[in-house]
Amino acid sequence: MRFRLTPRETSFYDMFAASADNIVTGSKLLMELLGADSSGRAEIAERMRAAEHAGDDATHAIFHQLNSSFITPFDREDIYKLASSLDDIMDFMEEAVDLVVLYQVEELPKGVEQQIEVLARAAELTAEAMPHLRTMDNLTEYWIEVNRLENQADQIHRKLLATLFNGKYDAIEVLKLKQIVDVLEEAADAFEHVANTVETIAVKES
Repeated sequence: MRFRLTPRETSFYDMFAASADNIVTGSKLLMELLGADSSGRAEIAERMRAAEHAGDDATHAIFHQLNSSFITPFDREDIYKLASSLDDIMDFMEEAVDLVVLYQVEELPKGVEQQIEVLARAAELTAEAMPHLRTMDNLTEYWIEVNRLENQADQIHRKLLATLFNGKYDAIEVLKLKQIVDVLEEAADAFEHVANTVETIAVKES
């Protein structure tokens, strides 16, 4: 850990933790979506929309603190990138739920539940990791595991695409379902971006 003679603004740690906790909320709503009927999905979409708005508020709070702080706990560009990547995760999860409702999807293809399980695990790991930014301890296993999960998500996504194009679905349904599974894949990518940013910060601070 680099030795510093000046005090640092420490509220960033709490705000990053709050943002990650909100992502866990979003991942649980995705899990709920799997077993819900059409009316239940609409209600879940409303709760996801509220969670996404809470995520936006958390991101804006970080940016406001960044703009008003003279001393930051680590590089400003990394704070901005970390906050933005956390926000991206929530945006993608909310978009996926919204598309399911808007497209009136009756049944999601087999494999989507695996995508969502990967996202839920990545959300848990991310929420567990954020408090460790204070000390930069015990973070290596976090970014290694999130990168492994992203690789797993890639494999699931490719299998889903193969399923969608096997002739079982009509062309319009393929377009709808492909957009949903693609957005879920983008959420997995965003988790990896968060982990990579944390790794960059840890290397700089070591």
